[in-house]
Amino acid sequence: MKDKLMLSREATNLKLGKYRHYKGDEYEVIGIVMNSESLEEMVLYMGLYGQRLMWVRPLKMFLEEIKVKGKKVKRFEFLGR
Repeated sequence: MKDKLMLSREATNLKLGKYRHYKGDEYEVIGIVMNSESLEEMVLYMGLYGQRLMWVRPLKMFLEEIKVKGKKVKRFEFLGR
């Protein structure tokens, strides 16, 4: 089964580089990783502040729009490479 795994179009099209979280902190997207149990696509990213911790978040959640003060905004906005 693992030989036939393919990334989704969303995962393939995710740009590597800097993003700003809607709360203001900036992160560097490193790449897409797979959850070994569920095979869910996850985004691996690193904080560009403090201890520069690495994080993972489901791709769908990373790409989603959320409501902030009644307005729809991207959870993460691409800033460039």
